[in-house]
Amino acid sequence: MNEIPFKTAKKHGGKRENAGRKAQYQEKTVVMRVPESKVNAVKAWLKPRHPDDIESIYNLQKLVAKSWVQIPFPLESVAAGFPSPAQDDIEKTLDLNQYLIKNPLFTFILKVNSLSMRDAGIDIGDQIIIDRSIEAEHGDIVLALVNNDFTVKRYMRNGNNPHDFWLKAENPEFPDIYPRENEQVKVWGIITCILKKLK
Repeated sequence: MNEIPFKTAKKHGGKRENAGRKAQYQEKTVVMRVPESKVNAVKAWLKPRHPDDIESIYNLQKLVAKSWVQIPFPLESVAAGFPSPAQDDIEKTLDLNQYLIKNPLFTFILKVNSLSMRDAGIDIGDQIIIDRSIEAEHGDIVLALVNNDFTVKRYMRNGNNPHDFWLKAENPEFPDIYPRENEQVKVWGIITCILKKLK
């Protein structure tokens, strides 16, 4: 009697365990249409916040002028060269406290610990000066309060309504912030100066 060889079924096709694109959300998703102008806002709303996109509140300090130093101010500006040492070329002096602080009672300083504004020239370790007495205008760099967490972003207004705005990151690795429903987002102060210590 001849035995009929047993053929193993080929396992091609069909669903394989742990195969396919991993779902971002642990639930069913739906397809929906949104206005073209709102696509970026929806994407940013769904994208999780970067864990490093928060400025530590304990770094925020009141800026107090304890001394006044008059720095010689040349009569003419120079282009990356050396100013003339002659005394006749010095017409006045510059005090950095007066130059940097417009309203002492509402001025604070904060050490940056995020790279979300890297492309605007703000790096980790920079000191930024914040003035709370200035009203934010479209395009200003601001210190914003998002659910009791500080973040530095560019203030982008939609139209003329000061309460209709979103916060732009100047680093593609960080998401823009579009205020969500029941989320507390407000401008805490305006960044007026970036202090970089080169040496």
